[in-house]
Amino acid sequence: MEKSSPEGEIVTGLITSAWVLFSSHCIISDEAPLIWEEFTCFTTQNCHCSFELVENVPYDLPFEINSTAAKPLYQAWTRLLDLAQEKVHVASYYWSLTGKDIGVNDSSSKQGEDILQRFERLLAENVSLYIAASSPTLATKSRDLELLEEKGAHVKKIDFGRLTRGVLHSKFWIVDMKHIYIGSANMDWRSLSQVKEFGAVMYNCSCLAQDLWKTFSTYWDVGYPNATIPVPWPLNYSTHINKHHPLEVEFNGILTKTYFSASPPAFCPEGRTHDLYAILSIISQAQKFVYVSVMEYFPTSRFIQPKRYWPAIDNALRRAAFNHQAQVRLLVSCWAYTDPAMLHYLRSLRALNNPHAHISVDVKLFIVPVLNHTNIPHGRVNHNKYMVTDKVAYIGTSNWSENYFTDTAGVGLIIKQNSTNLQRRQQPVQEQLKDLFERDWNSKYAVNLEDVQGQKDCNWD
Repeated sequence: MEKSSPEGEIVTGLITSAWVLFSSHCIISDEAPLIWEEFTCFTTQNCHCSFELVENVPYDLPFEINSTAAKPLYQAWTRLLDLAQEKVHVASYYWSLTGKDIGVNDSSSKQGEDILQRFERLLAENVSLYIAASSPTLATKSRDLELLEEKGAHVKKIDFGRLTRGVLHSKFWIVDMKHIYIGSANMDWRSLSQVKEFGAVMYNCSCLAQDLWKTFSTYWDVGYPNATIPVPWPLNYSTHINKHHPLEVEFNGILTKTYFSASPPAFCPEGRTHDLYAILSIISQAQKFVYVSVMEYFPTSRFIQPKRYWPAIDNALRRAAFNHQAQVRLLVSCWAYTDPAMLHYLRSLRALNNPHAHISVDVKLFIVPVLNHTNIPHGRVNHNKYMVTDKVAYIGTSNWSENYFTDTAGVGLIIKQNSTNLQRRQQPVQEQLKDLFERDWNSKYAVNLEDVQGQKDCNWD
C-alpha cells in the first residue's frame, strides 16, 4: 500500500510505543514530525463543540411562516471556508459547482459558483486543499477539480468501481482538523438551490475531526493506480470511538455521546462501526418512535444483476413497530427519476399498520414541485438521509438499499443527548431533528401513497 497520506506518517519513531500507552484515550495529530504536545486526548474538557443542524430548502419550496428551520447550508459552507487557515479535506462523490457544467444558465447556480471561487481564494492564500472524489464521476463535463488542481489543490479520484464495485458516496469536509461538515449535499450548485439537503456542522471539535480524518485517509491512501485494500488496515487507521465506546463531548453545552460509522465493511478498519450495524442498532433500541427521511428505500440490491432481496433494514423497522410498538414513519422522495418498483415495497411495509394491535407504520412520499425549474436536470428532490428516534439522531450520506452498505463508501454521524441546555434554551439534537421531520411530514409536500397517482412532479411512468 502507498505510504503517503495527506499529511505524512501518523506514527513515527519512539512515538510508536507511546501509541500503545495512549491509544485507549488519545488520538494522534496528523502533523509530522510528531511531538508530545500534539496528543489530543478524548476528554470532554478538550471537546466543547459547537453544533448546528443545516439544510438547504430549494427555491420555491415555502413552509409555513414561523415553522422549524435549520441553518441554511450555504451559510454554513461559507462560514467553514471563512474559518479555514491551514488545510481543508473534502470527501465527495463528484464536483459540479457551476451552471455551465450542465449547460444551464440560471441564477440559482450563483451560490455554487461562489463556493468554488472561495476554494480558489483559499488556495491563493496557501491553504492546503485535499479532495478525495469518486472515479468514474457523474460530473462528466465539470472542470472544477482540474481548475482547483491547476491552482495547487491535491486531488485524488478513488476507483471504487475496481476496489469494491461501488462509488465514493461520502460527503464531508474537515477544516483545519477541527471543524466538520457531514450530510447529504454533493459538491454541486444544485445542492445549494434546487435540491433539498440535510446535514450537520461541528465547530472547534478536533476530537471528532481527527477521527473522521481517519476515514478520509482510508480513501486517500488507496487513491493510486492498481491500489488494493489492506487486510487488515494498519493500526493507525483504527479507532476506539464506536457504538460500544462512543465519544463523550459537549455539543452546545449538552453532554453528548457520539461516533462516526462507515461503509462498506472493507473500509472499516479495526474499531470502526459499520454504517448498517449503526442503523440497525438505533432502530432496535427505539422505544417510542422511528422517523426516517431518505431519498430512496429498497429492501433489495439496486446496482447488481440479478437483483437480490435484502430485508435487513425493512425487518428492523417491522420489528420496532411490532415488538416495541414504536411508531414508524418513513418519508421517501418521489421525483422524475424515481423507480416505480419502490412503491410496492413501501406499500408492503405500510401494510403492517394495525391500530387495533397498536402497530403504527406509515409512509409518505415527499414531492418537491418542479414549477418553472424544468430547465434544471436532476434537481427538485428531497435528498435527505437521516433518522431520528426517541433516543438517537442519525445523519448519513447513503440511500437505503443494499449496495450502499456493502459496496459503496458512506459515513454516518450518531448522536445521543439526554438533557437540555436551559441557559441557551437549546433542545437536544434528536428533539430538533424530530421537529424538522414533523415539519416535512405535515407539510403539503408530503403525500400519502394512495394519493401519488397523477402527481405530475412525481412521474411513475
